[in-house]
Amino acid sequence: MFPNGIQTKPIQLNLKEFKFKIIKTVMRYFFTLVIILLLVNACEEKKIQLFNSNNLDGWVNYGGGKFYVEDGCIVAESLENIPNTFLHTENKYQDFILEFDVKLDTVLNSGVQIRSNIYKKQTFTNRWGGLFDEDGNKLMLKRKWLAGRFWGYQIEIDPTSRSWSGAVYEEGGRGFLHTPGINERVKTAFKPLEWNHFKIYVKGDHIKSWINDVMIADVKDDLTSDGYIALQLHGIGQSSVKVNKKIRWKNLILKVL
Repeated sequence: MFPNGIQTKPIQLNLKEFKFKIIKTVMRYFFTLVIILLLVNACEEKKIQLFNSNNLDGWVNYGGGKFYVEDGCIVAESLENIPNTFLHTENKYQDFILEFDVKLDTVLNSGVQIRSNIYKKQTFTNRWGGLFDEDGNKLMLKRKWLAGRFWGYQIEIDPTSRSWSGAVYEEGGRGFLHTPGINERVKTAFKPLEWNHFKIYVKGDHIKSWINDVMIADVKDDLTSDGYIALQLHGIGQSSVKVNKKIRWKNLILKVL
């Protein structure tokens, strides 16, 4: 009893119950942490390093172009009298986010293929190659593609003054499905003669592209649902100016959606 006459009740500590509560709390936080780590690991497992920086394991040279590894990069080197050639993945992919860095000589044109395939039979398409007539209408041409032709969506890499890098093109098919137009921020996103970071989002019928964090394309097209990823080495004909010029790719990371 305190001096003022207030009577207090002794506090009884149940040590066994206290220990149980502590253990229960610790276990709850432990299992929460385990679940978080499993989720993070599951996300990381979906990321695929397409290029191991040492050799071309996992890739197929289609068309006989000059592709090799140098200084941790995939290099494509232009040669005379060879048509468009491709270095494509052994596996096909459907929905994904693809990121990579690329650098090339300004006289070359290139691109990265997504959901691309090989024609099993002769095919005809109406193609727009990016040209207009004197009235401003698209110049459409009917094209014949032979069996064995590599074709599919391509994210354009265009270091020329036209500046259509990041546009969505259909190689061996309908041609340009999208162009950057006259948006200067979009057209200046690509930096010639520098390393440029590309990001490509493909899910369902939706295709989006970014260059150096600037969105370039936002297109919906449902013709192709899956296919190879490929690096394009554009043909140069007999151009002595373009011969032995190089394109370099590195940090090719695919996240499956």
